[in-house]
Amino acid sequence: MGRRKLEMKRIEDKSSRLVTFSKRRSGLVKKARHLSVLCDVDVAVIVFSAGGKLYESCSGTTNSVERILSRYHERCVEGGEINTTNRASDDICKSFRTCKELLQTVDRLDEENSAEELPVNELIQLEQELDDALAQTRLRKTQLMMEYISTLKEKFRAKQVIKVELAT
Repeated sequence: MGRRKLEMKRIEDKSSRLVTFSKRRSGLVKKARHLSVLCDVDVAVIVFSAGGKLYESCSGTTNSVERILSRYHERCVEGGEINTTNRASDDICKSFRTCKELLQTVDRLDEENSAEELPVNELIQLEQELDDALAQTRLRKTQLMMEYISTLKEKFRAKQVIKVELAT
């Protein structure tokens, strides 16, 4: 019996979506690990769940996601390719560190005090901080995407001009 073709759209059932996310995320990490071992390359995988939880994985024992991202940034700077994309990657690295620190703080608070033990005002404050961080992250992501789209449009226009010049 063969597999049926899946239509690529959002899964509406929340529990099915969570199960699919978990399975596909672990499959993605497994594929990245295999690529790393088979081809002797460094691979980093960063995934944020719909709930905002961070999942990260990297190849090898000496590498970390931050180290791989900083290597990427250094390589771009060495190549003299300092442009919007590289600034965006630098901003993404900074945002990643900020999000990671925020998640570590939440995890620490969760370990130290269970949600049932925190007073309502602290829970409200924590919820507000998380909402603010999420809003800032979404705003920055939107800004970066718009900058990237603008850069791509400029590159496309430049290539169109070159194409017209070559045609004449």
